[in-house]
Amino acid sequence: MAIKGGCYCGAIRYEAGGDAIMKASCHCRECQYFTGGQANTIMAMPTAEFRYTLGKPKGYRRGDLERGALREFCSDCGTHIATRSPSLPQAVILKVGTLDDPSVFGAAQMAMQVADAQSFHHVPDDIARFERFPGQ
Repeated sequence: MAIKGGCYCGAIRYEAGGDAIMKASCHCRECQYFTGGQANTIMAMPTAEFRYTLGKPKGYRRGDLERGALREFCSDCGTHIATRSPSLPQAVILKVGTLDDPSVFGAAQMAMQVADAQSFHHVPDDIARFERFPGQ
């Protein structure tokens, strides 16, 4: 699968290739901050086949979290583009809203961090659910 995407203002563009490692919704409290309260719809793609083709994102990692993820976003418009998690080092976790064609996502295969889900979050009954990240 070859996908392209970028930020809202167009200052950052990326390309990703290979097969999706996972397609998920993440309900962790950190993702709720980035989405304005909802779960984050994400697609993990192989790091080896990901590259920025225009611009360079700003990175942020919370120093007070034991395994804090690196969040990459556009410093101009603020679009959160990707996450690099120490729990999934072989992947770049892309925000589905940044894809040029978000329909390639299809549907989530799993819901993660449902222990943090809010009462207004929808978690489908027909997908795998993880209280915390798989493997933790």
